[in-house]
Amino acid sequence: MIETTTSRDTSVGIVEKKYFTFADAPDKLLLESGARLGPVTIAFETYGRLNAQQDNCILLTHAFSGDAHAAGYHASDSADDKPGWWDFLVGPGKGIDTDRYFVVCSNILGSCMGSTGPSSLNPETLTPYGLDFPMMTIGDMVVAQKALIDHLGISRLLAVIGGSVGGMQVLQWCVRFPEMVRAAVPVATTMRHSALAIAFNEIARQSIMADPNWKKGNYYGGPKPDMGLAVARMVGHVTYLSDQAMRRKFGRRLQDKANFSFGFDGDFQVESYLHHQGSKFVNRFDANSVLYITKASDYFDVVEQICTPGLIKGTEASKIKYLVVSYSSDWLYPTYQAKELVQSLKRCGQNVSFCEIEADCGHDAFLIPDQRFTRLIGGFLDGIS
Repeated sequence: MIETTTSRDTSVGIVEKKYFTFADAPDKLLLESGARLGPVTIAFETYGRLNAQQDNCILLTHAFSGDAHAAGYHASDSADDKPGWWDFLVGPGKGIDTDRYFVVCSNILGSCMGSTGPSSLNPETLTPYGLDFPMMTIGDMVVAQKALIDHLGISRLLAVIGGSVGGMQVLQWCVRFPEMVRAAVPVATTMRHSALAIAFNEIARQSIMADPNWKKGNYYGGPKPDMGLAVARMVGHVTYLSDQAMRRKFGRRLQDKANFSFGFDGDFQVESYLHHQGSKFVNRFDANSVLYITKASDYFDVVEQICTPGLIKGTEASKIKYLVVSYSSDWLYPTYQAKELVQSLKRCGQNVSFCEIEADCGHDAFLIPDQRFTRLIGGFLDGIS
């Protein structure tokens, strides 16, 4: 059963974005590239309450263009206020039950949704970093998240849960800080990008860099590379859908016309939809952040490291309970990649469950309300809490 709506009546209510700043000079954050970055600000939200034992914390990790707003609403009187991106999953009595769990979601390093990224001011120049922002990795994002978790006084996470690039962060947590993770739920993700995924990311990056307004990343304060960014989003959005979903939503139906224009106007509904998605994205996201985050996801590779924690520690305490979730119509991170992850984890003795959910929505299915997914997550958490 697939739900299509969310309700304020069942949400966590009004939530507030918070900020944590660390890594002030001279103790700047050391990145995998060898560069140092500081100060670093991480935007985050929390839902529910931390219990006295401080053992009920769940960390949510978002997808590439997501943010810290995973659940609830930011305003009570705004018609435009939208619920968090996993509002159907996170809240009182839901799969991630905020009556039982303390839930944290932070915006990733390199983003433009409150955390330090290329659009942030460089303290040395007092102008936006642009391409002076150092290249970062999924591992660097996780190190920044750990600094936040340490700041909140949490020594061990009940679970880390996330989809897509968020799923990469889940796996990186298990590799970097296995002693802090009791359970992990990587959803619609991979241990490393395929050539196909890297290719689509490169097309997106080249579309941005080919825009004359990009100016090698120094467009702040002037015209932005809106056309390049919109095209990049169109390319990305196609990979998030599936053939079945696009046939169901659009087919070959025309947009507001009875016949072809015999020109280059958007004749088809699918063309109009992609133009709309590109325009929306331009209004909320930074082009340079797209460059950095897609590159970080291309660099990501834990194929050799995924079993290292268990092999080195060699104890039951080091084992993490995994739930790996894939979707049948996801061709960006197809099920065979999830099965490769499951096989790798089983080979080194980890406790792994796997579920492929039948859905024709493509890669974005994990963001669409679905009672099957909600029950799956809730049941898994019941088994570890």
